[in-house]
Amino acid sequence: MTAQDGTQADDRTVELRHTAELDGATRRALRALLADAFDGDFSDEDWEHAVGGVHVLVRVDGRIVGHAAVVQRRLLHGGRALRAGYVEGVAVAADQRGRGIGAALMGRAEDVVRAAYDLGALSAAPTAKAFYAARGWRPWRGTTGVLGRHGVTPTPEDDDGLHVLAVAELLDLQGELACDPRPGDAW
Repeated sequence: MTAQDGTQADDRTVELRHTAELDGATRRALRALLADAFDGDFSDEDWEHAVGGVHVLVRVDGRIVGHAAVVQRRLLHGGRALRAGYVEGVAVAADQRGRGIGAALMGRAEDVVRAAYDLGALSAAPTAKAFYAARGWRPWRGTTGVLGRHGVTPTPEDDDGLHVLAVAELLDLQGELACDPRPGDAW
C-alpha cells in the first residue's frame, strides 16, 4: 500500500492530513487510538489541543495504528514571540509498538516543524524522554509559564517535561519559555 504522499515502509503507509481533511470515521478511530494509548487518560481538552493542524497517520493494513499532530502555538522566549510547531497526541497502538512506527510519526512531524516553524515543542511523558532526546529534541532546562493578562504565570510542574527542537536559531535552554493560555494542560 502507498499513501497519497507516496511514502511507504513495509506494510504500512504514512499519511499527512490537515484536521479539515479527516472524515468522521477517521476522527473516531483517532480518538479511540489515543484513548487506548493513554490508558483512558486522554480528555476532550487533550483532543482539542491536537486538532486544527497537521496530523501524521500511520496505517497498517488500512487500520490507523499511529498518530501525531503538529499544531501552531505562539511561545514567548527572550522577549520574542516564536511560531512553534507543537506536537500533540503522539500515540502508537499497543500491538504495534517496537516496530518503528513512533520514529516514522516523529520523522514526518519533524519535517513539518522544520518546514514551517521557528521551533518545535512538546511535553514528553517520563517514559518517552529518551526517545525524543535520541531524535534531537532537547529538554528545556529553564522555567516555563503561561502568558496571561497580568504577565507570565509560572508552571513549575511542567519544567521537567518540555522538550524543544531548534529550527532557525539556537535557544537559551536555561531561559524562560511561556506559552499561550488554553483550557486544560498548559503544555
